[in-house]
Amino acid sequence: MWDWNGKFKEHEQPLANEQPPENQCPRKRPAWMIDYVTRYELSDDDTTAHFSLFVDLDPISLEKAVKDTKWQKAMEAEINSIEKNHTWELTDLPKGQKTIGVKWVFKTKLNEKGEIDKHKARLVAKGHKQEYGVDYKEVFALVARQDTIHLVISLAAQSSWPIFQLDVKSAFLHVELKEQVFVDQPLGYVHEGKHKKVLRLKKALYGLKQAPRGWYSCINAYFVKQGFQKCPYEHTLYVKVGDEGKMLIVSLYVDDLNYIGNDCDMFDEFKKSMINVFDVADLGLMHYFLDIEVV
Repeated sequence: MWDWNGKFKEHEQPLANEQPPENQCPRKRPAWMIDYVTRYELSDDDTTAHFSLFVDLDPISLEKAVKDTKWQKAMEAEINSIEKNHTWELTDLPKGQKTIGVKWVFKTKLNEKGEIDKHKARLVAKGHKQEYGVDYKEVFALVARQDTIHLVISLAAQSSWPIFQLDVKSAFLHVELKEQVFVDQPLGYVHEGKHKKVLRLKKALYGLKQAPRGWYSCINAYFVKQGFQKCPYEHTLYVKVGDEGKMLIVSLYVDDLNYIGNDCDMFDEFKKSMINVFDVADLGLMHYFLDIEVV
């Protein structure tokens, strides 16, 4: 048990044969709990086993992350991606302006087998400090409904079409900002001798309130330019029809694109176009997406 000071009180742990207090009326265990072990039936070994579940948790602070090489590399990759896209510029904070803080978020990505796929470090802006009408306006953005994704996969299965997947790396960094937004320099990457300066964002960071809408507007403009038609009932579904019944269907889920169709040339043309415009990872055939395993 943990006290209010965060200290572990071993003597307050219930013993294996401990019974509920005398003044507590015994209650019959619900049917759905028959297969479970309750608090008073746990042994010391069981308690230790439960604590072992927290051993491999992702770090929640920069201090812990910098001690591990894999997270250091993930942070370097994130900063390189940000600077490659010319996301910000170092400047003095204008009078009357305020900064929005940033923080590091760490996440271990797993594949369809539950194995570690990659370690991801994301620099996120503290968007809760933004003020409407000052540093953001429109925020609404669409994502594909689960039913739409099921429909696309079902259509591919019935037609014996392959399902391919693309991942746009740091998608929000492609969004041009119209508002003036200033953020603090990220911990661990403060310019030497310039710690009082701030970063003016030219493009969006994850966490900004306007970032999702800006990304949707950006990718929607790309699809329109490439000759796709947007479904009037699902605005994240795009269809491109070619000659002789050739067809390409793209489903958009934030920065993940799943596409199916009946023509290999349209596949290659679409993939090359995406790679030329955005920083894209070609994931090949879909194997695992939103808890759906595809074989």
